[in-house]
Amino acid sequence: MKEIKTCTDLLEEFARKEQPHSPEKINFKNVGGNDVYNITAPFEDDGELVIAGRVESRDSEHSEIVFFVKRGDNWVPKENAPIFQLQDPFYTRIGGELILGGVQIFPHPKEEGALGWRTVFYRGENLNSLQEFAKGPDGMKDIRLIELQDGKIGVFTRPQGEKGGRGKIGFAIIPSLSDLTIDVINDAPLLANQFIDQEWGGVNETHLLSNGLIGVLGHIASFDQENDRHYYPMIFTFNPETGSYSDIQLIATRSHFLEGPAKRPDLMDVVFSGGLVRKNDGTAELYAGISDAEAQKITIKDPFLQYEIQGG
Repeated sequence: MKEIKTCTDLLEEFARKEQPHSPEKINFKNVGGNDVYNITAPFEDDGELVIAGRVESRDSEHSEIVFFVKRGDNWVPKENAPIFQLQDPFYTRIGGELILGGVQIFPHPKEEGALGWRTVFYRGENLNSLQEFAKGPDGMKDIRLIELQDGKIGVFTRPQGEKGGRGKIGFAIIPSLSDLTIDVINDAPLLANQFIDQEWGGVNETHLLSNGLIGVLGHIASFDQENDRHYYPMIFTFNPETGSYSDIQLIATRSHFLEGPAKRPDLMDVVFSGGLVRKNDGTAELYAGISDAEAQKITIKDPFLQYEIQGG
């Protein structure tokens, strides 16, 4: 049985490893004074690199996903690109199509004044042809898809409540996108012994490694005694054929990034993994939302290279 490592354990392990360097703030313009955070890594749309970002005012949870292109030192909204009334964008490519998702909020059906949420998925050849094709269960964020070597689709889930507590990761395989249903997502078996019940985590982005393993970029999080939140970017690898997976490893902390504002005082120590761009020189760029108020990137050692070299 795997030993469950807490955030404290992982921080101690990480302190002995090669540390991230070269943090940079990502500057977004023409957003009406709103914050841009919880971004994706850059991806290509019609021959141009695009970043999807969560755009909202500092005092609100009502956000839009806006697509940005780089102009000089700044990223500005892409002309004529769609805007979605969603939070926390993510993307992948399956069968040559762009798959985009985000979190939709709505008035909670039972708790007055509270919000509910669900994950919504879109597909298309490019940004301007995206059409909604699936929704996740109410109350579930961090659902992510990946095209496997055999053409099937891996589905990572993150139930909370009776099944997942504060949030645990599940996994299922489906034959095609048309098989992505609420039942499949709800029924996905959980990965055991990843999080203690007082902590939680989820998948933010997936990478198909050269040996067929899935490189998972995610987060692990906890509350402290003052009820402040602590979110740490982490990775592990998952074997879709056997269901085995490596230990969680941290890849950065808030202290590695540049100082900046926070949406609320309890969110100061939040790094929300957005995406990882793997380089040919053994490094990778981590794109992240910082303190629910801004976006930065930082250079790290490519965390998945060791698993490709080892062959799993």
